[in-house]
Amino acid sequence: MMMEKNISSEDFFILLGFSNWPHLEVVLFVVILIFYLMTLTGNLFIIILSYLDSHLHTPMYFFLSNLSFLDICYTTSSIPQLLVNLWGPEKTISYAGCMAQLYFVLALGIAECVLLVVMSYDRYAAVCRPLHYTVLMHPRFCCLLAAASWVSGFTTSALHSSYTFWISLCGHRLVDHFFCEVPALLRLSCVDTHANELILMVMSSIFVLIPLILILTSYGAIAWAVLSMQSTTGLQKVFRTCGAHLMVVSLFFIPVMCIYLQPPSENSPDQGKFIALFYTVVTPSLNPLIYTLRNKDVRGAVKRLMGWEWGM
Repeated sequence: MMMEKNISSEDFFILLGFSNWPHLEVVLFVVILIFYLMTLTGNLFIIILSYLDSHLHTPMYFFLSNLSFLDICYTTSSIPQLLVNLWGPEKTISYAGCMAQLYFVLALGIAECVLLVVMSYDRYAAVCRPLHYTVLMHPRFCCLLAAASWVSGFTTSALHSSYTFWISLCGHRLVDHFFCEVPALLRLSCVDTHANELILMVMSSIFVLIPLILILTSYGAIAWAVLSMQSTTGLQKVFRTCGAHLMVVSLFFIPVMCIYLQPPSENSPDQGKFIALFYTVVTPSLNPLIYTLRNKDVRGAVKRLMGWEWGM
């Protein structure tokens, strides 16, 4: 049975964040701000370039644009609030703000897990089924896959975040984290949360472990196909595109598994903060660099765009 809530919508939470290390707050503010600006700039660059250059109107760059937009939304759902808390003495967030933050962080995180599976399937189709690629990855089907990623994230988050906020907190307001996250909120409860922890583990298995297994299966098939290739140029291109995607998958899934695949009671709050800082701040800022460095398609698109501007 769901517990009766004892915190009204008029109340607030205090995000403790990194207040245990006050001497680090200014340094963290500067570093996080730089990474946040890198995230915005790099991901906007990919979105705009993919839209403007017709040579990048392919399934791979369509999904990459979706990932870039998702990363912008994901970081923006928590980082601005963190920057405000680091800069000033006020570290509060309203009850409604905490609900919204939890909902969007969960929704966008789940959507990214599913989207990374979709991107691995796109690479599988390109490498292992090249003759059928245009049929398999029809533009309408690509739109459906991207929409499914977003819808699955937002619908699942609606269920899980609402269930999380129905637990009894007994007036506790001190959230030992820098944003409203499920494990941190469960630690506030004064009642048994084993049911919530079980739901969290099941959801994490569905949206973290299963996507990871599907991604590794896709790349296992790709690796098998690559080994039978005779063309050195083809091999290099496959390793460039697939290697970049695997690196992004590793940077996102490994820290997420460290947080969500063990009970909140067994998590170290301080360790959890720095792991969460990595996948909410560092990973989204590195994704554009990973996908664009040594990428001939992107370099060619930039040259064509610059040439067009000079021609104007």
